[in-house]
Amino acid sequence: MLRIEILSDRPDQLGEGPLWDVREQRLYWIDSYGPAIHSCDASGGDRRSWMLPEPIGSMALREKGGAILSLRDGFYTFDFETGAAERIAETQPGELRPRMNDGKVDRQGRFVAGSMDFEESEPVGKLFRLDPDLSVHTLDTGIVCSNGPCWSPDGKTFYFADTGRKLIWAYDYDTATGNVRSRRVFTSFDKQRGLPDGATVDAEGFVWSCEVYSGRLIRFDPNGVVDRIVGLPVNSTTSLIFGGPNLDIAYVTSMARPHQYEYHREREAGFLFAIHGLGVRGIEEPRFRG
Repeated sequence: MLRIEILSDRPDQLGEGPLWDVREQRLYWIDSYGPAIHSCDASGGDRRSWMLPEPIGSMALREKGGAILSLRDGFYTFDFETGAAERIAETQPGELRPRMNDGKVDRQGRFVAGSMDFEESEPVGKLFRLDPDLSVHTLDTGIVCSNGPCWSPDGKTFYFADTGRKLIWAYDYDTATGNVRSRRVFTSFDKQRGLPDGATVDAEGFVWSCEVYSGRLIRFDPNGVVDRIVGLPVNSTTSLIFGGPNLDIAYVTSMARPHQYEYHREREAGFLFAIHGLGVRGIEEPRFRG
């Protein structure tokens, strides 16, 4: 039976980037404008938080401990013990409009994250890959708002949303090099109620997109056709990941901050939700190998 519960009732200004770590059996997520990293166990207990020096777009745990962050201006390392963030590289030096946003780790341990226009209107964003040797590579350009990076179960198809264009793209992904090619439209949200935001892929190879400003999770089959829609109690949903001991709980973030499209009046705006009973499982998220 489908069941939606509130996992955290402390509203995030912009909750994003849920990440379930199988090794620790813990959930991590961020408040982009907190700015902060939060963590708890599968049922919402043992909560911990770390404050950050500037807005955060995404994070990945490292094999060697700590994390990799995409903060406003670039990639950083993060030490959970000291709370120190040290910059690896500035991604778009001298440019005032872009800030870093959503990112995830590929099956080979590389971190892929994109940037977005602060005003969410101009295509000034780019898509970057951070390799384990901490070198940075540009994969694509002309992006309004980077969101929802995720891979097919075999890692050979890369999905990526440009929220500003109402599109989810699919690319061929070279697992050996981390390069992308053959970009095509996976699905358009022109006829949906909201916009594509965070995303993940389940064990069956279906893409789950969190539809922001609509409060829905949309499951697409590998051909981009809508397979299932799940509604949530708030319109301001932002991202999701499958986690829990059996990787069968969908953890969904949301935001409380006012936005140009709407003012989130729901009491639960900004809360963290757990959805049980979807009948599907996710895929273990890798750690960054650098």
